[in-house]
Amino acid sequence: MKKFMTEFKAFIAKGDVMSMAVGIIIGGAFTAIVQSLVNDVITPLLGIIMGGINFTGIILTVGEAQLLVGNFIQAVISFLLTALVLFFILKAFNAFKKKEEEKPAAPAEPPADVQLLTEIRDLLKNK
Repeated sequence: MKKFMTEFKAFIAKGDVMSMAVGIIIGGAFTAIVQSLVNDVITPLLGIIMGGINFTGIILTVGEAQLLVGNFIQAVISFLLTALVLFFILKAFNAFKKKEEEKPAAPAEPPADVQLLTEIRDLLKNK
């Protein structure tokens, strides 16, 4: 049992597991931001543009069962809007990241033997 606990502690302490945990937590917070953007900003604007259409009232009755088709349609629309917002956010992020990668790197310093030969060449030129 002690060996198991030691291995488990080593597994948990690895950077990959900790990075994944941080990513999941940040992802949850980011999801809340995107959902708020979609639900509180974009959906009301679309409602104004489309004349206040709300699909949640669409109900099909089959026998004694009620199929809430409108809720499903509203969920699909919400999903598509969320995916669209994420697409634009990731597109902007990737463009920013690409610009960062395109910055020219500082030229690498020549190896020591090349530096020594350059110094010798310069000394010989000066004589």
